[in-house]
Amino acid sequence: MGNTNTVVAALDIGTTKICAIVARQTDYGRIEVMGVGKSASEGVTRGVISNIDKTVHAIQEAVEEAKRRSGIDITNVYVGIAGQHIKSQKHRGYLMRNHDEQEIDEQDIERLVTDMYKLRLAPGEQIIHVLPQEFTIDGQQNIKDPIGMSGVRLEADFHVITGQTAAIKNINRCVEKAGLQVAGLILEPLASASSVLNDEELEAGVALVDIGGGTTDIAIFQEGIIRHTSVIPLGGNIVTEDIKEGCMVMEEQAEKLKVKFGCALVSESQDNAVVSIPGIRGRSPKEISVRNLSHIIQARMEEILEHVYFEIRRSGFENKLIGGIVVTGGGARLKFLDFLTEFVSGMDARVGFPSEHLVNPNYRDLNDPMYATAVGLVIMAMENQEPVSAMAAVVDVAAAEEGEMEVLEKEEEMAMEIPKDDFQDIYKEKANTSKSQGSWWDNLVRKSKEWLEGDMNEYD
Repeated sequence: MGNTNTVVAALDIGTTKICAIVARQTDYGRIEVMGVGKSASEGVTRGVISNIDKTVHAIQEAVEEAKRRSGIDITNVYVGIAGQHIKSQKHRGYLMRNHDEQEIDEQDIERLVTDMYKLRLAPGEQIIHVLPQEFTIDGQQNIKDPIGMSGVRLEADFHVITGQTAAIKNINRCVEKAGLQVAGLILEPLASASSVLNDEELEAGVALVDIGGGTTDIAIFQEGIIRHTSVIPLGGNIVTEDIKEGCMVMEEQAEKLKVKFGCALVSESQDNAVVSIPGIRGRSPKEISVRNLSHIIQARMEEILEHVYFEIRRSGFENKLIGGIVVTGGGARLKFLDFLTEFVSGMDARVGFPSEHLVNPNYRDLNDPMYATAVGLVIMAMENQEPVSAMAAVVDVAAAEEGEMEVLEKEEEMAMEIPKDDFQDIYKEKANTSKSQGSWWDNLVRKSKEWLEGDMNEYD
């Protein structure tokens, strides 16, 4: 990771929420969160900005809260990018070296990466990340790290991730209108992976499934290398819509029903459990069967997971994923979702939590799948930054500590709960115990920020 004397700021612009985190790295390599801000996202549809003004207002609200809680002025942020417009391609590049006796160094790798940014793309698209996979030196294949070796012909396979220029420009425009600068764009599935996967899973082979509000992002890793990425245009919001129509309740009530009483397996819900919802303007209360609610949720989640399993099969790595599937994101908060995932896919599954990297007792609420992307953005920002230079929100930590650092008590419940006045809880929830998580791998993305900024300047 980066320098422990710097602070980074990350901004997760999601379909349902916008989250800003200010954090620094401890001497032991873990994340110390200094401030968190959260606001409802009303200007984003399926991961893509659809209303500039609403998004700007939500960003400002989240950033101001993070500033207030950390006591640090945020000027630059690393921003996550996702959405149905994200695509991935595989390309191969090669480099002819003058001397076979001279060792291959980082400059040779950078030249190969630089060439990938010159690829011809469809109109309106641009490169977000160029991720090296495997190298070949003078015909010797399957080399993961060629630095220090000798050879004349250096070849490499690359996983190139692209996005729509218009969508990227809208993200930059919103961040700039909110009074900030974009220090770099990071693909959200990669960020989520950095916070919930460990080295063993990455080497053994694992599929990360990030179920957000508007989309479900998939990233497949094997032998420590990213092999496949894709986006499914279905997420947690469609489950809420189903509950709204199936139970004939308001959208806000449907979301609260899903979060507090939702269960992904009908067989695990109680037969006689009922939730009473107050009627509108004096009307009689409406009783909702928890079992019927589970029927609605399971049907839609099965559809999403079937799409996920199809993408895993399409990648060609179905039988190579010893680590199975790790589900994270806000949609992973449903009880027994890991069991449903195992039932649909036939693969081992667990729910991913970002707790391994966090040290703050004041921000335990961040140990939630819905914050996996935000925490991962901070981790990747620290890994990719250059020491105390062109980095997001680099500040003098000593000065910040001497100033007023107000650590507020928990002002609001970050996980949505149903007010006692609105719902009569006749249902006792079952505990959903999480499994252990591990640390993150180093060196995933190689210096793509400079090229991305160059592309942005070209379109300004």
